[in-house]
Amino acid sequence: MATPYSTLTAPVDYESEIRRSRFLCALAPAPTEAEARAFVAEVSARHKDATHNCSAYVIGGDRSVRRADDDGEPSGTAGPPMLDALVKQGLSDVVTVVTRYFGGVLLGAGGLVRAYGGAVSRAVAEAGERGLLIRMVPARVVAVRIGHAHAGRLENDLRASPYPVRGVAYGADVTVEAAVREDDLESFLKFVASLTAGRAVAEPGRTVYVPGGEDNHN
Repeated sequence: MATPYSTLTAPVDYESEIRRSRFLCALAPAPTEAEARAFVAEVSARHKDATHNCSAYVIGGDRSVRRADDDGEPSGTAGPPMLDALVKQGLSDVVTVVTRYFGGVLLGAGGLVRAYGGAVSRAVAEAGERGLLIRMVPARVVAVRIGHAHAGRLENDLRASPYPVRGVAYGADVTVEAAVREDDLESFLKFVASLTAGRAVAEPGRTVYVPGGEDNHN
């Protein structure tokens, strides 16, 4: 079942120091795995002199794409706790890299887990304080089909409505696709019927995600 999630509207950086080691957390939006990998590569190249560049990302409305990399830290002490911090806070379509500059003092496995997971959690909190988190909610793509004579007005009315238009296709009829939140589906169908005096055929299709307002990570 599709459920809401939170994501970023802009990158966030957070730096902390633990027993002389510097931990630099970079957190960014990543709608695709390719973008997540590119961000990890870019941050790692920028900090190529660092001791470690550990990373994690989660992608998709179903959070099905989850990756974590310890980058040389003891297995399970860096990437997995970073990923866990993202998932526990309901995030998706995000990537994070925590860069460590070793300060000469060993932290132990528990200390590393707390340091890496904590760096990500604090970066997420920073994003919330700066208003950079947004809630994404499930919506259905509804294909509204109507004759050419009435298509222009329908498209204009939909673009002026709260329902985002995703595309317009021209054929024997004109099909306008709109993203409609699950909770609004019934009212949208009534809205279209009223706009077109029943001339349009509206068919709900695949599930996508649309912004549902700012999040409340404070």
